[in-house]
Amino acid sequence: MNCYYCNTRCIKNGKQKNGAQKFHCKNCKKYQQEEYLYNACRHNTNKGVVKLLKEGNGVRGISRILEISCTTVLKRIVLIARQIIKPPISIGKTYQVDELKTFVKKKSMERWLTYAIDSDTKQVVDFRIGRRTKRNLGRVIETLLLSKAKKIYTDKLNIYRFLIPKAIHGKQWTKTNHIERKNLTLRTHLKRLNRKTICFSKSEYMLQACLTIYFWG
Repeated sequence: MNCYYCNTRCIKNGKQKNGAQKFHCKNCKKYQQEEYLYNACRHNTNKGVVKLLKEGNGVRGISRILEISCTTVLKRIVLIARQIIKPPISIGKTYQVDELKTFVKKKSMERWLTYAIDSDTKQVVDFRIGRRTKRNLGRVIETLLLSKAKKIYTDKLNIYRFLIPKAIHGKQWTKTNHIERKNLTLRTHLKRLNRKTICFSKSEYMLQACLTIYFWG
């Protein structure tokens, strides 16, 4: 068989306890089988998790469709998120910043997703999860200022005027229409951000992992 990872010809390397033939790739040094009894061991499982996560499926939904355990789904989401590298930010761009309200564990534990998008490419360049405080919002703004932002458009939240220099700060509602539409897309595509749903986030860490996969995975 050919390696699932580098497409190099593998050699036989003994058998598993269940009698299945085991192969070894001398190029990437990985062991694998031609067929697996458990779906989680298959090479395309991670791609399936990412695809279903972006299409609005919750953890239990992904578990039922891929026929793997919920624990495995959670572990794969964390593993995939850790392997994602945040893309570099271009210099001298125009950005839109907004916040999206959600909760973790219970509705009294409010959390805000603060994120920024490039006005030209509509891609998310940075995000933070936490309370809607000057400190958390400032982390996103600081990233944009370090990239020598040409203009930063926000809503009329009072905190922003203390974080963004007046010369590059814009508050026109017509200039934030793309990120407002992004909020609707997020609530549609990510089950844990839906309104009136039982698929809420049980931990802030998992919420951040899912957003990392959705934005940059």
